[in-house]
Amino acid sequence: MAAGLGVVDLCLVQGSSVRPAMDFKLELIPVPVSDVDRAKAFYTDKAGFNVDHDHRVSDQLRFVQLTPPGSACSISIGDGLIDTPPGSAKGLQLVVDDIEAARSELAGRGVEVGDVQDFPWGRFVFFDDPDGNGWSVQEVPQRG
Repeated sequence: MAAGLGVVDLCLVQGSSVRPAMDFKLELIPVPVSDVDRAKAFYTDKAGFNVDHDHRVSDQLRFVQLTPPGSACSISIGDGLIDTPPGSAKGLQLVVDDIEAARSELAGRGVEVGDVQDFPWGRFVFFDDPDGNGWSVQEVPQRG
């Protein structure tokens, strides 16, 4: 960032609203795992993610990028990517149009997924990967 400039200075002001001058897209979230092959199998075979990349750069560095179907955001797993403990990612969230169908698909693929839970802000199911990284799947309530 240029010296003396803040975030607001980098935005375009239009009337009473502030619009960022540039899009900042969240596209990759690292997920800490203990066994890359086991995690890759879980996310592809059971959770239904697509494999975008699987590259071993060196004996100490392997990068695997996986994307849920229909998502613009991916996760990365691998060796030598991050130093957070395996299973420490909590609150990862997927959004679907039909929570019952999503739960059925996940359970049918062998994911240990909980029952549908209803909250005022949506309907959810929850599951963990083999390391204990926690996921929620949300059906957003209809607006209007």
